[in-house]
Amino acid sequence: MKSEEHYTTRSGWLRAAVLGANDGILSTTSLAIGIAAASTTREPIVLAAIAGLVAGALSMAAGEYVSVSSQSDIEISDLKREKAELEHTPELELIELAKIYEQRGLDQNLAMQVAVQLTEHDALGAHARDELGINEITMAKPMQAALASAASFIIGGLLPLLVSIFAPIKMMVLYQYGFAIIFLALSALIAAKAGGSNRGKAVLRICFWGTAAMLVTAFVGYLFGVQTH
Repeated sequence: MKSEEHYTTRSGWLRAAVLGANDGILSTTSLAIGIAAASTTREPIVLAAIAGLVAGALSMAAGEYVSVSSQSDIEISDLKREKAELEHTPELELIELAKIYEQRGLDQNLAMQVAVQLTEHDALGAHARDELGINEITMAKPMQAALASAASFIIGGLLPLLVSIFAPIKMMVLYQYGFAIIFLALSALIAAKAGGSNRGKAVLRICFWGTAAMLVTAFVGYLFGVQTH
């Protein structure tokens, strides 16, 4: 019998990886498009793409680590508080756990039996999971999120950098946009497959917002180019 495949086990690193890859593609492409719209030479475009790639990867890693660490700190604090409550008021905590199971559909007697057995097995684990919503799968992992985000940003950002190096300079904006849409669509497809979500919706969403972001940066670059010529 084939076991069921669940995707929530991937939620921690998948969220960071998808965000990093999409941001790597979109921010680096937008930066290259903005410079390309204001420049007639390749060097500043390539330099801007490299700078955006390096700065973006470090920024994504730092941002993910700090934000997820904050979540982790909250979870650890809640677990410490719950552990203290279990030590000082175990009877009240048992009643509280039973009430949770009653609200989920068990009758009063069965809810208390379940609460007693789970408390005897692992009191803190039961309260963490059923009262606080904290479990091993969803618990924050700062380093994992930071590494996944930085690595995926680099992979995503390398693609528009390669376009900056090899695409014809006169058609740079169109090449950057066209390849970016392809890259973003592929990224969305991979993420949707890994997460078991709707692929068409994922592709449309990222392509729409990606187009909006690149249009704005191209417009800003064009205005800058007009004013400096």
